[in-house]
This record gives sequence, structure tokens and C-alpha cells, in this order.
Amino acid sequence: MIREIALNNRLIQYDLIYKDVKNINLRIRADQTIFVSANVSVQTETIDSFLQDKADYILKALYQYAEIAKYSPKPKAYISGESFRILGRDLRLTVFDGAQNTISTDETYIYLTAKDVSNYEVKKRIMEKWINTQCKDVIQSVCEAVYLKFKKYDIDFPQIRFREMVSRWGSCQPKRKMLTFNKRLIEAPLSCIEYVVVHEFVHFLQPNHSKAFYQQLFMFMPDWEQRKALLEKSESFTE
Repeated sequence: MIREIALNNRLIQYDLIYKDVKNINLRIRADQTIFVSANVSVQTETIDSFLQDKADYILKALYQYAEIAKYSPKPKAYISGESFRILGRDLRLTVFDGAQNTISTDETYIYLTAKDVSNYEVKKRIMEKWINTQCKDVIQSVCEAVYLKFKKYDIDFPQIRFREMVSRWGSCQPKRKMLTFNKRLIEAPLSCIEYVVVHEFVHFLQPNHSKAFYQQLFMFMPDWEQRKALLEKSESFTE
């Protein structure tokens, strides 16, 4: 059931769902849709009063999600002139028609040659494979360099994984001896990638974000706060 309510002079729509629940539950999704679930015995006036009490929280969440959507990467068409950010630099894509599917870069342009330049899926597959390779090669190299500082603590070199992550640049699973990194980390400057890698390696010594964790992070990387600030300038991710 779609209902409307005015919160601080702003008209808001929400989807009311009756369930066998004890409390009124509120959920706001990243696409700015609002869902409320309540027991069938709860009056709509009570639900509206609940939302009025949550007005500041709801409007703040909607604003934050709108800002994230505003700066989220737009879908690529894989045509000449588009930019792709690699290691903090925007590289311009140039597409050619050719006998083979190839891709290369001179660190200013990305040169993509496709047998059929009108085939979106082929161009997308070539680009994604190349970007994933760049990500794996760079982060693997950084991990190997950082590991030399941690090896003396009897830490085994971890398994390195890559995947798409919604709210983190990386994660550490000490018991599984595994580090996972966000594929989009390849967009960040190298100094920021080094910060994320060191941050995750420190979790092998300190599994939480305690005072001891930040003391050791500072020991391994005294300028970690500046690198973190640079990383957060264009992104709202956390470690």
C-alpha cells in the first residue's frame, strides 16, 4: 500500500506492508524508496506519528542516497572520447575497427581495437577484462611489497581476492588468511591503494579498529590519515 506523508514540509511516499510483526519497522533503500512494515492491528495514524518522529533521520538518509546517486559512475557506452579512471588519472578511450580484439594504453589514452566496433557487449568484455587485470596486477604487487614489512610477525602471505564491494575498499579475514579488495580500487591513486593494503594487513595483527590498531597503522604508515583523506575526497567508502 503506497501512502504519502509530509515530513518537514516535504511530501514523502512510502510502501506500507502489513506483517505478523511486533514493532513498526522502517527500511530505506539506496534507490530512495521507503518501506514500512507493521502489524495489521496498528492504526495508520500511529504509523504516521512514528515516521514524524523519524523525520530527521529519513530526510538525512534520502539526501545521502541522492548525493551518492548524483556522483555514481554513469553507464559506459565504450565509445571514443569516454574516460576511464586508472590509478587516479582519467584515461581517454579511443576505439578502432580492426582484425583482432586488442587493448593497450600509453597512460594517456586507452586504445581498444574490436572486430565489430558496433558490438557493445564485445567492447565491454574487452574493457572489463583489461581493467580487472590492471587491478589484480597493481594490488598484487602492492601486497607483495607491503608483506615484506609484516613477514617478521610470522604472518603467512594471504590469499588475495577481488570482487565488487558496495561499502568497502577492502576486508581482512585473519583466520582464513585472506584479503579481499574492491575492484574499483584501481581507480584510486597508488598512494591510496597502498594505504588500503597496509590497513588490511594491520588487521592480521589487530582484528578490530582499537586504539592499538591505529597505533600500529601509524607505525607502518605515518601519513595514513592524509592518504585516507585523499581516498575519501571522491568516494564515501570505508575500510
